Amino acid sequence: MAKPVERYDAGTVESRWQSVWEERGTFVTPNTSDRPKYYVLEMFPYPSGRIHMGHVRNYTMGDVIARYMRARGYNVLHPMGWDAFGMPAENAAIERGIHPARWTYDNIDVMRSQLKSMGLSIDWSREFATCDVEYYHQQQRLFLDFLAAGLVTRRKRKVNWDPVDQTVLANEQVIDGRGWRSGAPVESRELTQWFFRITDYAEELLEALDGLGRWPEKVRLMQRNWIGRSEGVRLRFDLVDGSNNRSGELEVFTTRHDTLFGMSFCAVSPDHPLTRELAANDSGLAEFVSECQRLGTSEEAIERAAKKGYDLGLRAVHPFIEGKTVPVFAANFVLMEYGTGAIFGCPGHDQRDFDFAKALGLDIIPVVAPADLQDRDLDAYVATYAERDEVYTGPGRMINSGFLDGLGVDEAKAEVAERIEQLGRGSRTVNYRLRDWGISRQRYWGCPIPVIHCARCGIVPVPVDELPVTLPDDVTFDQPGNPLDRHPTWKFVDCPECGGKAERETDTMDTFVDSSWYFARFTAPRAKTPTDRQAADAWLPVDQYIGGVEHAILHLLYSRFFTRAMRRTGHVGIDEPFAGLFTQGMVCHETYKDSAGRWVFPKDVEFRDGSAFHVETGEPIVVGPVESMSKSKRNVVDPDDIIARYGADTARLFMLSDTPPERDIEWTDAGIEGANRFVQRFWRIVNEAASRVPPPGTAAPAAFGDHALALRKASHRTLHDISQDIPALRFNVAVARIHELANTISSFLSARQDASDDGAWALREACEFLVQMSNPMMPHLTEESWQILGHTTLLADSEWPIADRAFLEEDTITIPVQVNGKRRDEITVSKDASDAEVEAAALSSINVQRALGGMTVRKVVVVPARIVNVVAA
Repeated sequence: MAKPVERYDAGTVESRWQSVWEERGTFVTPNTSDRPKYYVLEMFPYPSGRIHMGHVRNYTMGDVIARYMRARGYNVLHPMGWDAFGMPAENAAIERGIHPARWTYDNIDVMRSQLKSMGLSIDWSREFATCDVEYYHQQQRLFLDFLAAGLVTRRKRKVNWDPVDQTVLANEQVIDGRGWRSGAPVESRELTQWFFRITDYAEELLEALDGLGRWPEKVRLMQRNWIGRSEGVRLRFDLVDGSNNRSGELEVFTTRHDTLFGMSFCAVSPDHPLTRELAANDSGLAEFVSECQRLGTSEEAIERAAKKGYDLGLRAVHPFIEGKTVPVFAANFVLMEYGTGAIFGCPGHDQRDFDFAKALGLDIIPVVAPADLQDRDLDAYVATYAERDEVYTGPGRMINSGFLDGLGVDEAKAEVAERIEQLGRGSRTVNYRLRDWGISRQRYWGCPIPVIHCARCGIVPVPVDELPVTLPDDVTFDQPGNPLDRHPTWKFVDCPECGGKAERETDTMDTFVDSSWYFARFTAPRAKTPTDRQAADAWLPVDQYIGGVEHAILHLLYSRFFTRAMRRTGHVGIDEPFAGLFTQGMVCHETYKDSAGRWVFPKDVEFRDGSAFHVETGEPIVVGPVESMSKSKRNVVDPDDIIARYGADTARLFMLSDTPPERDIEWTDAGIEGANRFVQRFWRIVNEAASRVPPPGTAAPAAFGDHALALRKASHRTLHDISQDIPALRFNVAVARIHELANTISSFLSARQDASDDGAWALREACEFLVQMSNPMMPHLTEESWQILGHTTLLADSEWPIADRAFLEEDTITIPVQVNGKRRDEITVSKDASDAEVEAAALSSINVQRALGGMTVRKVVVVPARIVNVVAA
């Protein structure tokens, strides 16, 4: 009786092979190689303390690609680093009384160990953290190069100000009007800030999206919308005061100049020069401006707020309607950063204008009617228009618009633009929603901006030979604000130009800067310049970039700008950083609450008789909906626990199974248990086969019987399909095919079809294929299996097998059968079957016979390899 196969011991096997790979430098990547290059990169993590299941999924996907391409003969670059600057480290310093650097590097040590336990094929020799002086030194050099190239500017701008953290917040960091970390109500302030001139590249960034064919369309659309190109008209209105005396001009930008006859007001931003001028002598207006500033600057907050305005006592003169003027307001929904900071309001066809007009009792005049609106219904449409909740913004024909009546919207736009230009009141122009990138942050834990402020010389760049400007270690966090501002010595320096007393810039860079070029630094992470141009040009662009869709706009857009800026300053030779982009779905789990409404961790929940209970207290648990894993809702599973219990390969396999990688995946105990059962079954199959197959390298038999041929055909077909699935990121499909081949091999073993030499040889080939194809997904299990099959070399160093095309051709074909033109069945016949054989197979079909009933077959038409039609009456 055969000795039973011992259970696969993941813990022992995985640690052993990880040690072997590290000792041999298996995944260390040379910059020069005869192999073609392939650069795969996952978005690097923030060192928050521990990895989560989202990391496991993200990095497993990248690792599958990296291992596969390496086996296919590519020199694969697969690095890892840490996006390490930012407010969480400063908050930790405040809360725990430790230095941000210590908190950050301690977290990196923990997370590095966790990632290594996953068996990732990463070149750890290239590792860096963005808070390493070596890294931010080179970032400062890039800043100085961008400054010299005219890509950096400094000016005043309205910003979101967190009064507790005392720093500028990006719009995305303002949640429901409050700071994302402090929770304090955000204020709007005007501060002098440093900016990267991303708007210089607005049109180029927009047009280049069409060439990113390997990016998800949803991401390209999000970037198009963020850049926000709009064609419109800049139009100047004459202003008059209460006595009808001319009082200057007001310039607006509009994309809906077709609706000019529906204008019932003009509005300017609270920050518009006209508002400021009038507020100096109007305390009511000044108070209104202060109220608007408390809204913050995010478009979300402005859209959500009730529409309010303040009458400036001026009126705008309509360019086409003799004698018509409309009131001019300062309004809380008009942004100074868009267009000219002023609008004309057509409440009939803009929802914000509509809400504003209703709030202030202004006229609402519809000037566009839907194209399918009948003339008999037109009066009712106009009469009841102000009673509706939402305005009409679609296409149609012009009404109530003088010389425009009857024209379509596009025709009306062209006509208005032409007449405005003839009157000398404006011109056609293009506008962008995209704003310049403000990079100033009032915090300590960030890359210092390398400039000096001198009372005599102004802004002076730090000389390159005096870089890096390093962060002082002796800072305190015992009071709010930026510790660099109150450091007793760090900011006080001599001016590099005149030698007089000067001060360093105390703002540090937005962390998006750190992540906008790290992919280039990985190509030569120890270079004494920001990049080694030869290495950068050899490796870039990244062939496959993987990360969350939440970074679809800012990180990716900033990286695209940064790459262009680096090309302009001679650091890289490309424009686009990422040739291929994949955005994976989230990892989800059920949510649980106790009777007091407190969130409960999944590990603290057990199920008995279909109900949930707390493991320790036994109290009933309420099972909530499946949601993305988050610490706040405690529906998280610790990767360390899973790897300790089941092994990394089981966790990797589960993350790749069942669910397409672009979709959310639900973590379930049943799912991880199922993946573990397959790992054990895989191990048993390989061990059983190993005792029956010939030694590695045994010559193939001269001929193969039917059973051996069938196994070889299944093996080669699976190999061919998986070789297409992996580069297309169809990981769940590839895993399903591995399951199918494992079933086929298991059946072959059970039937003892390996008893002959040809069967045993086919069994070895099938098992080797199974192991090699599974290696990117389950690298430890397959390395061990490779040895069990008698190999002495590393599977990680082995080439990917090539499918024999002779086994890919089908011997049979499937043909649909119709009865009197209606499809009733399909038949499978030999590819070489005669028409008579096909006809006989069709007529013998039970479904065809049922469809015929008592009818007589008059004729059978066989279209070879395509269709059979039975004609009966």
